[in-house]
Amino acid sequence: MADKRALRAAARAARDSFVAAGAPALPCPREFVALLAPGLVVASYAPLGSEADPRALETAARAAGCLLALPHVVDRATPIRFLAWEADHALAAGPFGLRQPDGARDEVVPDLVLTPLVAFDAALNRIGQGAGHYDRAFAAYPAARRIGIAWSVQQLDSITPDPWDAPLDAIVTERGWLTGTVR
Repeated sequence: MADKRALRAAARAARDSFVAAGAPALPCPREFVALLAPGLVVASYAPLGSEADPRALETAARAAGCLLALPHVVDRATPIRFLAWEADHALAAGPFGLRQPDGARDEVVPDLVLTPLVAFDAALNRIGQGAGHYDRAFAAYPAARRIGIAWSVQQLDSITPDPWDAPLDAIVTERGWLTGTVR
């Protein structure tokens, strides 16, 4: 198997080409809506570059009475925090080109984490950006459901997870809701 750096490069190139060719909007699958309930905290993210946009899922979460949060990143080593966010809140520039809430917003504990990723496989293993932010967040919030957000072209045949890698519970692509073949 190729190393994760090579896998990331290939998956990013496929993602960039897919978006440049006119990727469709992501759907909001009924399986996702079934997870929502008033008062749940749904952590989303502001997409960067050609990352899949979770906006349809955020809209469904708001309509279901969920509270939204976005990650706040300080640097590579510091764990991310999830901060309360409303659609009309301005986002600030963060490290690595991220757009994120002002650091003064209230920190919340996510019940469901919409997770950007670089690549995934049918067993719901994921490859992230490489800083380990989401791996550490999954360890800190083990009860939170982990929903990957990606384009179908980011799927690989298989990924060998590292010991600290937590698999996802599901993935949403433009083709819909995916659950793992192994779990």
